[in-house]
Amino acid sequence: MLRVASLTLVVVLAILAGWSSLAAAEPQPGDDLAICRDRQADAQARAQACDKLLNADRLTGKDKAIALSVRGNTLLNKRDYVHAIETLSMAVDLDPDNVVTLNLRGLAYERTGQDDHAMADYDLALQKRPTYGVPYNNRGVIQLRRGALQSALDDFNLSIKYAPRFLLGYTNRARVRTLMQDFDGAIADFAEAEKIEPAAQQITGNRCITYGMMGKFDQAFADCNRLIEKQPKNTYAINNRADVNMLKGDFDAALKDYHTAIQINPNNVRAHSGRGQIYERKKDLAQARADYRAAAYSLTKFDELDVARARAIAQERLAALTPQAPAGSTGRRVALVIGNGVYKNVHALPNPPRDSKMIAAALRDVGFQTVISVSDLTRDKFFEALQTFAAEAEKADWAVVYYAGHGFEIGGVNYLVPVDAKLAADRDAETQAVALEQVIAAVGAARKVRLVMLDACRDNPFAPTMQRTLSLKLVDKGFSNIEPGAGFMVVYAAKHGETAMDGDGGADSPFATALAREIKMPRVEIRKLFDIVRDDVWLVTKHEQQPFSYGSPPGREDFYFVAGK
Repeated sequence: MLRVASLTLVVVLAILAGWSSLAAAEPQPGDDLAICRDRQADAQARAQACDKLLNADRLTGKDKAIALSVRGNTLLNKRDYVHAIETLSMAVDLDPDNVVTLNLRGLAYERTGQDDHAMADYDLALQKRPTYGVPYNNRGVIQLRRGALQSALDDFNLSIKYAPRFLLGYTNRARVRTLMQDFDGAIADFAEAEKIEPAAQQITGNRCITYGMMGKFDQAFADCNRLIEKQPKNTYAINNRADVNMLKGDFDAALKDYHTAIQINPNNVRAHSGRGQIYERKKDLAQARADYRAAAYSLTKFDELDVARARAIAQERLAALTPQAPAGSTGRRVALVIGNGVYKNVHALPNPPRDSKMIAAALRDVGFQTVISVSDLTRDKFFEALQTFAAEAEKADWAVVYYAGHGFEIGGVNYLVPVDAKLAADRDAETQAVALEQVIAAVGAARKVRLVMLDACRDNPFAPTMQRTLSLKLVDKGFSNIEPGAGFMVVYAAKHGETAMDGDGGADSPFATALAREIKMPRVEIRKLFDIVRDDVWLVTKHEQQPFSYGSPPGREDFYFVAGK
């Protein structure tokens, strides 16, 4: 539906910032301290000047707090929220009255799912400066995500009162008014926003939905189409147009738009959730469940409002449509084994296809009824394999995926890399690579054991040439730590942020070798088995690689690859 935005971080520093008083000594124009202090300076130049001073340890007191706040803002823009919180907390310690820093830290907390901490920072900033319009907006966004529409409206009213030239205050208030069916008020807010920034896509994108809810479909499509004509791959606008088609009752047109959005970005939660609803209406329940699974699972703690709503719908409908275990289930076990090695745009990996064949053979040896073994998957083939496997998992008690190939974390999301991926910039991962959530979704249909094994913590091969716009923390190597849902187990070949070894001289990878050996051992419960694999790899790599497990199977039952006697 409509996008509701917290204030973009550059705007935070540019609008109503009002830094605390600076040191008395005025530096010469053009030197690093002058640039670091200057709120009107070019953002990149200011960040570089502040970093230079911090790295040289040349700052104290409020000047250091300013520099740390600028650095924290940079980390926020690059989605490195953990380091942003650390940096901004140091700035708050040095200057507790700097409301801009408090607001920025609130945003960082919000992006990590810590809404209570975020609200505390917004409240403190407003306590110190009740006329600071920006935190009212950001607090209103949290209220809106919580469904407290009147509280959100009150906050957006105050944001506009104290920051009458603040675009997001108007577009966010229009969103609330739309949900409260005050359509005239919403349209009036969009008109005010146009006076501030006529070309802002938040206006046409959000107003499209407002007009749709009003039944004014010609105006709705005019807004959405205008945005799509300018940005043909804007999946947000495409999804909004699909939503309007749903409101109109034109399900075929909506389905076409959702197809388009998924073709552009196969990991798109909103498109999968919306398409699932259409398939459910069409009584194609298998495809509906597949789409709901693709939308339902999240390994991140924060979703934008529209994504959160779409995910919640998918989770609810998936639960309603999930078939119950058949009577007398025989413990069917299925596996998907993938080895990607022949990469087209970065250096090849010789081991993954061989490792995957070894694991596939081991799983067949221990009695898995279905083992799908595939190698060198392109993006489209990767998603096709996951969908095919998900259908098998629906009929199984165990669903296991093993993946060997390139994989890494970007912007807080873990990705597996198809052999045809091209990542000129880190943002391309959303459309070029396979989010780990999609693999989680593929095993999610199984009734008992849902296991994903990733022998993929290798160096990011795109790093030397990739344009970096997101997280600085782990873009070069490894995966980030995750929190899978109950009943899921994800095993990394190497601890988060570290790289796994491929094996020397044509040997199989240490993780694959240990795994293929240990899963054949009888009467070793699955949790203990991966502890043993971890110890084996740790020993054979001379303490250079340590596998790590997240989550666990259901706790009231023991699970064995080989039950034994």
